[in-house]
Amino acid sequence: MRAALGQAKKGLGRTSPNPAVGAVVVKDGVIIARGYHRKAGLPHAEVEALNKLGGRADGLTLYVTLEPCNHYGRTPPCTEAILKSGLKRVVIGMKDPNPDVSGGGCEFLKKNGVSVTTGVLETECRRLNEAFLKFVTLRRPFVTVKSALTLDGWTATATGHSKWITNDRSRQFVHGLRDRSDAVMMGVGTVLADDPLFTTRLKRGRGRDPLRIVVDTHLKTPRDAKILHHDSPADTIIVVGPGVTFEDQKWYNGKGVSTLTCPIKAGRIDLTALMGILGDMSVTSLLVEGGASIVGSLIREKLVDKFYVFKAPKIFGGDDGVPMASGPGPKTMDRSLILKDLRIRRFGEDILIEGYPDYG
Repeated sequence: MRAALGQAKKGLGRTSPNPAVGAVVVKDGVIIARGYHRKAGLPHAEVEALNKLGGRADGLTLYVTLEPCNHYGRTPPCTEAILKSGLKRVVIGMKDPNPDVSGGGCEFLKKNGVSVTTGVLETECRRLNEAFLKFVTLRRPFVTVKSALTLDGWTATATGHSKWITNDRSRQFVHGLRDRSDAVMMGVGTVLADDPLFTTRLKRGRGRDPLRIVVDTHLKTPRDAKILHHDSPADTIIVVGPGVTFEDQKWYNGKGVSTLTCPIKAGRIDLTALMGILGDMSVTSLLVEGGASIVGSLIREKLVDKFYVFKAPKIFGGDDGVPMASGPGPKTMDRSLILKDLRIRRFGEDILIEGYPDYG
């Protein structure tokens, strides 16, 4: 199953809105074929592995990270390919979380004489597809917040300058997050302060650019902003409030940029409503890269599913910088948001804290 998980990871960021799935075929304890789901519409992992054996695997065992599908979509059911192959046993990491199909593949295989085992490395399999799990059950994107801080807790100077808090290795990791995310989102304040590209620039290759989303209630994005003028196949969407007129939006639309009108709450874009809209657009994973205002709002609305917080060995040494999150916080420390399932990593001298919020 660990080998199947390794295969599945190859598809991360490429299969949306489908899950990333890996499979291996085993004979006498030896892996003889591997496969993974490469892209929606292409063969699923089980079929890709079986195809390497000419579709035949009589008496062998298949390990797959997710329950094989038993319905017609863009591709035929994987359960049919499994039966035709002659496999005698299927070992499954986790059942399909889709409430409409969960258990269907397992039951079909059992009824047709295939031995089925489920729940092998289930925690790891669920973690791999955490974005898909949320999307398929709630029709909302899985929201990840990334932030980089000095040791004393600041993300930028009073002027908004933040390049660079972390080192190159940390920044490469973030480019990897972009490569695996459907969309990256920022507030207009980040555009005004940093003028970012928000493209994916990996040392081993350019990678895949995510959809770029700018939350800009009053349409303050400068017309010469880099995010509007770069060579990328990915789209840019500016989310505006209902007070922005069609005429105001017209120039941006003419530059190949989409504008999306969203309801507002307390004078700002209603982020809860926006998550619903993005879900309807089949955005399964959303990476948020600042700034303080939007991060604070997401935390207070309990919309964050995961945090990546970098701590760099730098001391800002003042009290006029930009914090990770702005806006009203709790009145007492015991009401602070707690992170669970922590993972601590180092990138050179930088420390990365990865965790999931416990909203209680």
